[in-house]
Amino acid sequence: MATGYTDKFRRDAVRIAISSGLTRPQVSSDLGVGLWTLNKWVQLALLHKSAIR
Repeated sequence: MATGYTDKFRRDAVRIAISSGLTRPQVSSDLGVGLWTLNKWVQLALLHKSAIR
């Protein structure tokens, strides 16, 4: 079931997951987002970033 996270929340979650030094399980727990969901957002962001280059 989708919870309707905003684009800003997703971007912030990805930024934290990539740059905070915390593990992804810790970030997902802190933000209340499933680990699978956070990993998916990070993968999509990285693919999107590499496609722009």
